[in-house]
Amino acid sequence: MRVFLVVLDGVGIGALPDAARYGDEGSDTLGHVARAVGGLRLPHLERLGLGCLHDAQGVRAVADPRGARGRLAERSPGKDSTTGHWELAGIVLDQPFPTYPQGFPLPLLERWCERVGRGWLGNVAASGTEIIQRLGEEHQRSGRYIVYTSADSVFQVAAHTAVVALEELYEACRVAREQLQGEHGVGRVIARPFAGEPGAYRRLGERRRDFSLPPSGPTLLDRLTEAGEPVLTVGKVDDLFAGRGVTEAVHTKDNADGQEILARLVRGSGRGLVFANLVDFDQQYGHRNDPAGFARALEAFDDRLEEMVSHLRSDEMLMITADHGNDPTTPSTDHSREYTPLLVAGPRVRAGADVGTRPSFSDVGATVAEMFGVRLGPPGTSFLGEVRA
Repeated sequence: MRVFLVVLDGVGIGALPDAARYGDEGSDTLGHVARAVGGLRLPHLERLGLGCLHDAQGVRAVADPRGARGRLAERSPGKDSTTGHWELAGIVLDQPFPTYPQGFPLPLLERWCERVGRGWLGNVAASGTEIIQRLGEEHQRSGRYIVYTSADSVFQVAAHTAVVALEELYEACRVAREQLQGEHGVGRVIARPFAGEPGAYRRLGERRRDFSLPPSGPTLLDRLTEAGEPVLTVGKVDDLFAGRGVTEAVHTKDNADGQEILARLVRGSGRGLVFANLVDFDQQYGHRNDPAGFARALEAFDDRLEEMVSHLRSDEMLMITADHGNDPTTPSTDHSREYTPLLVAGPRVRAGADVGTRPSFSDVGATVAEMFGVRLGPPGTSFLGEVRA
């Protein structure tokens, strides 16, 4: 038995009821991207039932979808990748990770600088692309790290590879991760290497590293590996779980790389869980307010989807979902608090099944746990009986 769980990072399908608390009232990543480009061409996602889930220009609600479908509501507070992925794997948070819209406390930064041997620039909430262009030249002159955050619970450290070697940057982030605990326990510390010249800096996404808090309890990944089932992650997933419960991790350069790896995996034999994140929707287009690029990424994923579905064996299942929204048509460059899609495909999937709106992402983890006969526990509720023929 094998399950492919694919997270389309940032592909939300409409604001959650509490979105206004996060400044996200009216957000609709999929719907607004479709409208911004005059309609999307997603025939294979249509066939799985995407158009039956949400109204998006160009995406038809087919009469006979070949997959099962549903809509997921996030139960945990927050709207970041760590929270979303943990909840998919069975961890629902009671309190959100701390955020620092006004920057991090100076004593905290001073302790960190003392350990890493370099000073800092920035310490503001900012777009990574913007702050690197603005402070990159000063960073190159001074050797000080660029430190910034966002509306999410992240401590981000940017450095030019000609100034700071990659391993030194990673070690500085490990130190930050060690120090950012307790009340300052941000969800992720992120290393953001970049290269290029003033006015033309470019972030090196394939060399980014995320240093997450370890999950606060046992996850689906833990339970599977305890039972002897392999867990292979694709993209940044292993970083989000601090490597816990992962038997093999494959990092990717971009969506195309991740899609190629998934296609190769599904054509071969295997068992256990393949847990993948395709980050470009969020990293390249949502955060940069680029609906046209977002649309191209969706259509590129759709172009490869049939290849995956057609190679699924009788004992395999594909689940497609997201971890939050990231509406590129709003003034914000941050994540958005949205419902996420759930599409399920495979030879043993009941065509046209509708599992409705699920109250928690953790229902996905509960369903996969039931498939493998492992116990995950509350709060998730399995929908396996509704989707398996």
